[in-house]
Formats: sequence, C-alpha cells, structure tokens
Amino acid sequence: MATEQQTTTDEVKVSQLTLQQALKLLGFAQTGGEAKHMIQEGLVTVNGETDTRRKRKIQQGDEICFQEDCYEIELDD
Repeated sequence: MATEQQTTTDEVKVSQLTLQQALKLLGFAQTGGEAKHMIQEGLVTVNGETDTRRKRKIQQGDEICFQEDCYEIELDD
C-alpha cells in the first residue's frame, strides 16, 4: 500500500545549504553523523530521486523527503 507524502514549506534564512545541513535544520537528523548515515544509506530523496552526496548543494525550490515527510526549500537571497 503506497503512502501519500505531504510537502511542508518552512522558512530557513540561509543563502547556501548542503543536503547534510538541510537534514539537521529540518529536524530529520539531530547530528551531522546521523545525517551522513541517512544520506549514505539512501534514505533521503531530493526532488524525487535518491541522492547519496551529503555535500550536494540544495537549490531554491528543491524538495527534500525522508520517509513520508517532505519539505520544499526556500533560500534567502
């Protein structure tokens, strides 16, 4: 049975962000080590695709998902 994902928009005031940092800011991971493990295990998607690069630069409008939780990223200019 497929589950539906809900996308949430939260404001975070940064101009540059890596995937690892985003996971910590969004509350998916409490530490950098935890975020690294989640990414390397392929548990995180960016714009619907699994990405195992923890230093991936997150862009305006990217959607980051972990399990059923998704967030659309809005960066400060």
